[in-house]
Amino acid sequence: MKVVVVEWMSLDGVVQAPGAPDEDPSGGFAHGGWHLRWFDDTSRQWVVDNLNQAAGFLFGRLTYERFAAHWPHVTGPEKVVADPLNSKPKYVVSSTLSSPTWAPTSVLSDVPAVRALKESGDGELHVIGSARLATSLLVHDLVDELRLMLDPVLLGGGKRIWPEGGRLASFRLTSNEPTSTGALLLTYAREPALAG
Repeated sequence: MKVVVVEWMSLDGVVQAPGAPDEDPSGGFAHGGWHLRWFDDTSRQWVVDNLNQAAGFLFGRLTYERFAAHWPHVTGPEKVVADPLNSKPKYVVSSTLSSPTWAPTSVLSDVPAVRALKESGDGELHVIGSARLATSLLVHDLVDELRLMLDPVLLGGGKRIWPEGGRLASFRLTSNEPTSTGALLLTYAREPALAG
């Protein structure tokens, strides 16, 4: 399977709490909900297309628990987002989650288990949010593609997915679409490892 990291990101690389003020205030983060003003019809369709394209989803425990509390109960216009999230396989990388409630869900004990999952099938496995997991996957060179909605805003601090002191990695831009709000929808494919 191809591992695709999908993130909403600020110009300074922050991915923390894009959707709501109380989503993730850890570390004193005071800008929760920063992303929503940059959303438009183009980016909404991008989200729906990505969800429909995924064969399954890969989460860290915290993002999984937030999603599991919300998406199974959604009705109305948001069902186009909820339906693929609710129906497709979900995998949670966690050493503490023992009884997942959002079916169908499997628990993976650690990041190396993702490598085995990658080798077990076809299609795309999308990582949504889950900043710490995305960082670990980048460190272990398990990310095949990055799909980023890059918003024209600086947040000055917060969680990022880019590993510090990590290995050199090269990505190739395969898609670049501007939105009406000034955000960019970017897709980067992993290039072969660089000679060092």
